[in-house]
Amino acid sequence: MTTVLVIAKEPVPGRVKTRLTPPFTPSQAARLAEAALADTLEVVAASGADRCALVLDGCAGPWLPPGVEVVPQCAGTLDQRLAAAFAGCEGPALLIGMDTPQVSPQLLAPALGPTAWQEHDAWFGPATDGGFWALGLAAPDPALLRGVPMSLPQTGALQYERLHSAGLRVGRLPELRDVDTAQDALEVAALAPHGRFGALLGQLAPAVGV
Repeated sequence: MTTVLVIAKEPVPGRVKTRLTPPFTPSQAARLAEAALADTLEVVAASGADRCALVLDGCAGPWLPPGVEVVPQCAGTLDQRLAAAFAGCEGPALLIGMDTPQVSPQLLAPALGPTAWQEHDAWFGPATDGGFWALGLAAPDPALLRGVPMSLPQTGALQYERLHSAGLRVGRLPELRDVDTAQDALEVAALAPHGRFGALLGQLAPAVGV
């Protein structure tokens, strides 16, 4: 059984996308986070995975689509929370964040197709900021994540090296840009202008002068 995991925070003003403030207000930043999460979950729900789970810090809202299970995030550092998310899976699992609303079924397909795990033990999607937006494991071993320093420019390289050092055959997914800053938001929205995130940014950006 293949699982797709989305790790996210409840889109509450002041708790999400704080680097968008300014130019956006905390409320606007939360609305953008909600739109990004909704776009991501829609793609995941349509991915064809056997199980889709939102690993959530907070409470689910009306943005949760049918067919997506909600799993509470555990306490601890980000590497511990990611490790715990994988620990709850049986069979292959692909984890992504809520920061790439430009994600599409086509981008996820290599790690979710019927031959995804025939030649690969892991899948890795690098992010332009040096992190990673996707991590897939044929055998979801939490030890492959515990202790990897997170939220650093070298996090992606360190996580990839952890996989490589474990002797895993790692497939590469395309590099994507996370939404962290207003400039990130503009560039990501341009890639997916018709999604919720792109449409909302198109409404909000002129009002704040970006």
